[in-house]
Amino acid sequence: MNADEFFRKGKQMVTDYVNDHLDKSDGKQITPDNVYIVWSSKTLQNSKALLSTTLFDGMYYELTFNGDADEFYLDAYKKFDNKAIKNWEDK
Repeated sequence: MNADEFFRKGKQMVTDYVNDHLDKSDGKQITPDNVYIVWSSKTLQNSKALLSTTLFDGMYYELTFNGDADEFYLDAYKKFDNKAIKNWEDK
């Protein structure tokens, strides 16, 4: 699977996942245009990407394609904190 196909499928999988988990009473839905690739890597027949959306929900998604088994794995994570640690020394 080439990178363009992996990204297209990945954006659609994240879109489907998000839309399935949004509060239905809000009436909101996203499209693949609201999903972006943060980072990606390919090794042999396997691909991995970190994706996020334009929603302000702190979520990010890890998508892995196992080329040997021809299957995808999608993990959803919530960002809880982001802080700078300056002048840290190993003790």
